[in-house]
Amino acid sequence: MQGSNGTSRRGAWGVVVIVLLVGVHLVRGGTEEWRAGGPPRPSAASAPDHAGLAAGRAPRNDARNDATDTLPVPGPLPASRPERVRVPSVRVDAPLKEVGLDAEGWIDTPAAYEKNLAGWFGGAVTPGEKGTAVVVGHVDTPDGRAVFFRLGALDKGERVEIVRADGRTAVFSVYGVEVVPKDRFPAERIYRNTASPELRLITCGGAFSQRTGYADNIVVSARLVDVR
Repeated sequence: MQGSNGTSRRGAWGVVVIVLLVGVHLVRGGTEEWRAGGPPRPSAASAPDHAGLAAGRAPRNDARNDATDTLPVPGPLPASRPERVRVPSVRVDAPLKEVGLDAEGWIDTPAAYEKNLAGWFGGAVTPGEKGTAVVVGHVDTPDGRAVFFRLGALDKGERVEIVRADGRTAVFSVYGVEVVPKDRFPAERIYRNTASPELRLITCGGAFSQRTGYADNIVVSARLVDVR
């Protein structure tokens, strides 16, 4: 399901959403809860404004009326392979590898031993294109913390940077961080067909079991606010 152009990628993404809605849930990875109490959980204040989004209102970056709310939103970029993800506030600076679906229909992730590697889902748009791009990564490995261990500590208004192969950096502003249960993953809402460029960063979180792994996913929602 790896489309070779924007149209086929978007078509594949629609199929993935349908699959997820009938019980296949994103990022089952997370191999072992790591020593110091597990990864951070998002605060209630970081949750996205679901009512506002459902009513069609543009997402607000944070409760402090971030200045970017009043600035023009950049238009969509053409397709370009993402090469790196940076989230300065939680010390993420990692290369990106394209991932697809595994044999069981889950969105795949980089190998469990890759501590500092994230995956861009190639069945969706590239970050900066119109629509919702998705980047996934492990929260931990058997040896310790992985690339997205601190994702749950993000706050609204913080920045996510995606370095693209065309030399541009797409800068996204976080407007929501939430915990969602894997067995009730709200795929239709998370992957909604947005009119402007958006990004989701997703990893594992919540309670951990040696038999089943993490019970939840941490989902970061962000919108494009700048291009460098």
